[in-house]
Amino acid sequence: METFRKTDFPQPEAALAEADGLRWLAAADGGARIAEVRHAEPGVLELERVADGRGSPAHAREFGAALARTHAAGAPAFGYVPGETTGFMAGAPMPGSSTTESWGEFYAEARVLPFLRRAQASGAFGERDVEVISAVAERLAAGELDHPQPALVEGVARLHGDLWSGNVLWSPGGVVLIDATAHGGHAETDLAMLDLFGAPHLEEILAGYQEVSALAEGWRGRVALHQLNPLLVHTVLFGGGYAQAAVSAAGRYV
Repeated sequence: METFRKTDFPQPEAALAEADGLRWLAAADGGARIAEVRHAEPGVLELERVADGRGSPAHAREFGAALARTHAAGAPAFGYVPGETTGFMAGAPMPGSSTTESWGEFYAEARVLPFLRRAQASGAFGERDVEVISAVAERLAAGELDHPQPALVEGVARLHGDLWSGNVLWSPGGVVLIDATAHGGHAETDLAMLDLFGAPHLEEILAGYQEVSALAEGWRGRVALHQLNPLLVHTVLFGGGYAQAAVSAAGRYV
C-alpha cells in the first residue's frame, strides 16, 4: 500500500501533533474516515496515500453522518489537544484547554484574539477594524454568543479543526480527511469551515449530518461567527482580502 510522506512543517513537533490529532479523530466510533498514520517523527509524517475519486451526493451524505459521529465522540475540554505535544495553527503553538466550560471564552481567548494581535502587528488592520473584532471577542468571552452543540454532542465536540475543502479527499470509497488541527471545540466550527471555502455537495453533507445529529436552532446565522478564526488565520498567513472579510464577519455580531 502506497505511502504519502509529508515534511513541510513550521516546527518539527508539529508533525507529531498532527499525527496525534489524526489518530484521535480516527478513534471515534463510526466517525469520518481519517488517513492512516503509518509513521511519525519530528519533522516527518507518513500517511496512507489516498486514491483519487469523484465526489458524489451519496458519499457526501455518508460523510456528513460520519462527521456528526466524530463530533459526538467528544473531548475533555475546549481547546484540548490530544497527545504529548501542543497544538499548532498558522505555524505557531496554540493556547491549551480553557479553564472554564464556556465555548465563547475559549474561542475569544485562544482563537480570535491571538490572531487579531498577530494581524494587527503586521499592519493588516486599522484601528477601527481592531475595535470591531475586539468588541465581538468581548461578547464571546462574556458568554453572550454561546449556543448549544448539535444534538449528539455532550459538552465539547471532537473537531478536525482545519476542515476546508482541500483537506476533504474524495476517494473511490468515500471521503477521507487529512491535515487536521484536532482539538476540542464547537461542532459548528468544522461545518463553517466547510462552507467558507466551498466544499463540494455541502448541502448533502449537512443533510447527512442532521439525519444523525440535529444542529441547534439558528445555526445558519452563526456561520460567519465560526468563520472568524479561519479568516483571521488567513489574514495572518496571506493578508489581502481576508482582513476585510474578517471585519465583515465580525461586524454581524458586534
